[in-house]
Amino acid sequence: MIIVTGATGKLGRRTVERLLERVPADRVGVSVRDPRKARELADRGVRVRQGSFDDPASLAHAFEGAEKLLLVSLDRTGEECVTGHRAAIDAAVTAGAGRILYTSQMGAAHDSRFQACRDHARTEDMLRATGLPWTALRNGFYASSALQFLESARHTGDIALPADGPVTWTGHDDLAEATAAILLGDARFEGATPPLTASAALDFGDVAEIATRATGRPFTRTVVPDGTFREQVLAHGTPAPIADLLLSIFAAARNGEFTAVDPTLAELIGRQPATFRTQLERAWAE
Repeated sequence: MIIVTGATGKLGRRTVERLLERVPADRVGVSVRDPRKARELADRGVRVRQGSFDDPASLAHAFEGAEKLLLVSLDRTGEECVTGHRAAIDAAVTAGAGRILYTSQMGAAHDSRFQACRDHARTEDMLRATGLPWTALRNGFYASSALQFLESARHTGDIALPADGPVTWTGHDDLAEATAAILLGDARFEGATPPLTASAALDFGDVAEIATRATGRPFTRTVVPDGTFREQVLAHGTPAPIADLLLSIFAAARNGEFTAVDPTLAELIGRQPATFRTQLERAWAE
């Protein structure tokens, strides 16, 4: 059985859908905090069990019978994130999982300027220490993050953000399709995969040009000093740790941590990944 955590989230749910296109529902199980949100999956024959990263015993039950486990990284940072991942990995070992696949990030490194990438590196260390077969999916930076940064510019026409660097913004749909292919054995990766990225690295100056062509409206790129950006987001009610986390994305981008462009994702899905323009047009049409 293939078990997927976070199956009601953006990546987990898409991955489950791709799996169900190719295997019977009784070969798929999900571990979710709130089973009510996965009722539709249960109605289709997917095994739904409650599993909380804060309750290791629940995870061991949710992971029972896992030939392969997809551990979708937590939406947390720092020690809280690593502790949750440790609980899930220990539960997978207890449940006798055959292989653990983990949604890491292309910039995973202990010296990254972005806290989440340091958390991914520590989680990969824990996977390596289990002695189990494991795969770290080095996913490209999610394009949905760039679209969130653009939400204000969507109305003002000015992309006013800190100085950045090129990032290979990559779509959830393409990553879910590749993840399903790896889970089903279409490709075998031991340890960390190559970067699973879109086909172009873009900075927000490039994004302004893409938005202009896509909408027919002029978009400009204004560089905002880091301190000013922090004050702005704090003024809108963002907690200070989140403001600092957002700033660290730009610091890491300036450091060249998200510039890799690799063909592996295209090879896995059998086509070129969606361009950023396609993703922007799709999001802004909603």
